[in-house]
Amino acid sequence: MDTTTKNPYSFLEESLSPDDQSPLKFFNLSKLHDDRYDRLPFSIRVLLESVIRSCDSFHFRESDVQAILDWKRTQQDSVEIPFKPARVLLQDFTGVPAVVDFAAMRDAIKHLGGDPESINPVCPVDLVIDHSIQVDSNRTPDSLQKNQQFELERNKERFVFLKWGSSALRELRIVPPGSGIVHQVNLEFLARVVFTQDGYLYPDSLVGTDSHTTMINGLGVLGWGVGGIEAEAVMLGQPISMVLPEVVGYHLVGSVNSISTSTDVVLTITKNLRQLGVVGKFVEFFGPGVAELSIADRATISNMCPEYGATVGFFPPDAATLEYLRQTGRDEAQVRIIETYLKCMKMYRDYTNSTQDPEYSQVVELDLSSVVPSISGPKRPQDQVPVDNVKVDFQACLANKVGFKGFQVSPKKREDVVGFSYEGTEFELHHGSVVIAAITSCTNTSNPSVMLGAGLLAKKAVEAGLTVKPYIKTSLSPGSGVVTDYLKSADVMPALRILGFELVGYGCMTCIGNSGPLPEAVIQAINQEDLVVCGVLSGNRNFEGRIHPHTRANYLASPPLVIAYAIAGTVNIDFNVEPLGLGRDGQPLFLRDIWPSRKEIEVVERQHVLPAMFMKVYSSIQDGNDSWNSLKAPHGMLYPWDASSTYIKSPPFFHDMTREELPLQPINKAYVLLYLGDSVTTDHISPAGSIARDSPAARYLQERGISPRDFNTYGARRGNDAVMARGTFANIRLLNKLVGKAGPRTVHLPSGETMSVFDVAERYARDGQPLVVLAGKDYGSGSSRDWAAKGPFLLGVRAVLARSFERIHRSNLIGMGIIPLEFASGESAETLGLTGRERYTVNLPADLRPRMLVTIQMDTGKSFQVTARFDTDVELLYFRNGGILNYMIRQILKSST
Repeated sequence: MDTTTKNPYSFLEESLSPDDQSPLKFFNLSKLHDDRYDRLPFSIRVLLESVIRSCDSFHFRESDVQAILDWKRTQQDSVEIPFKPARVLLQDFTGVPAVVDFAAMRDAIKHLGGDPESINPVCPVDLVIDHSIQVDSNRTPDSLQKNQQFELERNKERFVFLKWGSSALRELRIVPPGSGIVHQVNLEFLARVVFTQDGYLYPDSLVGTDSHTTMINGLGVLGWGVGGIEAEAVMLGQPISMVLPEVVGYHLVGSVNSISTSTDVVLTITKNLRQLGVVGKFVEFFGPGVAELSIADRATISNMCPEYGATVGFFPPDAATLEYLRQTGRDEAQVRIIETYLKCMKMYRDYTNSTQDPEYSQVVELDLSSVVPSISGPKRPQDQVPVDNVKVDFQACLANKVGFKGFQVSPKKREDVVGFSYEGTEFELHHGSVVIAAITSCTNTSNPSVMLGAGLLAKKAVEAGLTVKPYIKTSLSPGSGVVTDYLKSADVMPALRILGFELVGYGCMTCIGNSGPLPEAVIQAINQEDLVVCGVLSGNRNFEGRIHPHTRANYLASPPLVIAYAIAGTVNIDFNVEPLGLGRDGQPLFLRDIWPSRKEIEVVERQHVLPAMFMKVYSSIQDGNDSWNSLKAPHGMLYPWDASSTYIKSPPFFHDMTREELPLQPINKAYVLLYLGDSVTTDHISPAGSIARDSPAARYLQERGISPRDFNTYGARRGNDAVMARGTFANIRLLNKLVGKAGPRTVHLPSGETMSVFDVAERYARDGQPLVVLAGKDYGSGSSRDWAAKGPFLLGVRAVLARSFERIHRSNLIGMGIIPLEFASGESAETLGLTGRERYTVNLPADLRPRMLVTIQMDTGKSFQVTARFDTDVELLYFRNGGILNYMIRQILKSST
């Protein structure tokens, strides 16, 4: 930490003397002797500690400290505070662009006469390679080896580039491919709970470039997802500027019943909090019910925080936190330091002691015993459906008009059946048939109870003679090697393999859209009658077009239910009255006959989830494998860009940059590039999955000699801006009102021609025409994907006009110099009679302030006011500089002169 400036709170410093170690200093906030501190939510205490420890009367001021202590009064006043996280967490889909930006910033600094070495991370940065692996091979014993080999072959350029980054950039640590999913590795290995650095103790905290960074809050570590460009600024030492949030207290009572799982709990909470509305708020869990949940259960709930809309879902640390650290092989001496520090700081709590309960903005309650088995879908995580009602709900979705809960299949088509041959056997597909069943994602594979529950269910199913149809793409992709160890120890892996749930890799895989191809016979059968077939996965996202282009319905489910629906072969089933199949004796077998109880699972978990497993896996996690270690990377401070590379390319973001910021420019007579509806996700804006063969990105790659089998995914090519610009708005499920049907196309308004979005944008760019996007509510929901802002910037989009924005995406837009404009309450493009065919002029006043009203003038003579969604002065500062990274470059140049 920086000790060059006198800290006005140095009187709070004291020492903690661990056994056989040098004394460690910390700022003891309990010595404030301020009743306001004792009433603060535990999550807000972490923000306060950061400001007090960093206080320099410049970036971190005494007025910030008082604002946080006065949280009860200031929480609704949009008070801006700084926050400096202890570390940054990246995964490879976002990590590659981050390292590309750092390399490009070094080039820019050098070009502008500065020192390239000044562009370096100043806080610890962990980058876990987990998004590259795809389910190419499944159902064979060597699937893991095949998929890992495919991963290396496809991504060699990216991996070599990251290896360069690990040696060229200080503080950057790479966790090699094949190690696990970033958030599970963070939970089981990277998280400290209490940080020890430069002789000081302070709470572990982080921001990550994946929205599910929030998973770590289940361990009592404050962390959330940010855009990649915002994370890069943090890496360079810039504090996050945030509005002091409201904190919703979520009171848990009771305990989970014997047939429900933590997945059912989180789907219930997700639906509940989406209905309540917690966007931009912290959620903090308290009450005796929390003590009934394991850390893995809490992490599952925290993981899906983006799906219920909050910034964090925080569980303050308690005795279970310390026990989890011991179980996962953390050092005992460090665990004792953590306990002592947290208790000194009043950051350690007993959930059964209500006298420790702080004040909250509002309180909601859930009785855990009321939770029932459920799944969510078919298109959104918050659309929870009790398992008992899935058949009725799915049939209603077939009939409903197209929407989040509708496919609008005509009555005469709802009973369609398509026969097909697969591996010499005849099968049939119907609406509701399951074609993908994946046990995947950090949400659930980090939780031994649901993973062992799936294993026990599989074992009982196999013993009873049940099977899974061979055309269903089944897979098991856990978040760390520890999962494999305890599944083997519990002797459930053979049964999982028999049902087709072969180990296919350690990574996000199906959950991120890397589900790989379906059998051609299955695709033909689906297309023949345009069937609504299903994917069922233990993931956290099921937005349209994300899981697979051919699964129009996708459901999130616990790992045991993934297996159950795979055996059934359809979601169009009522498990209460319809059997899964026939047993060896020819009698019907129901799901209840093979469902393991919670107590049964707990017994197996105690016997087979051991600290030695975590120590074995993580003691060598950074060593990598022979393939990774054999990669040869270039050396040097500046990256030697290869002009022929289709993976790594110097981006144009800083090419025309000047030392001084330029005056604000109005948006004059902009055309509408796209006119979109509600809940447009970052998957719609910047897909991560496969590159369609008839797309502009495919055209670009083929022109450079890349064959379709080597296209890889958009996510894997995020280091190349030319591919990503062409992939912007390339989701086949994108519904653009200018066109009127789903697909990545729009209208070039001057000519009336309908073309791909990229081709239209390129034509506007040639004519020097600025662009805007019209949208509805929750624009940019989903993953914290910086390319969903970078891509539109490269297409020439100057502003997005929407009814509301997802928190991270709004920040990303500002970080790229795009203006987020918000309709007035109760207004929308529809209520204002906008068609999207007008031209829009936005004049920005010289004294532009946060949340200022600005006027939009149209060529029709009509005008209306909107809110410029710059929520803080710092966001405005970034925008005036053309983006956050441009601002950082200028600041570094100024500090060096």
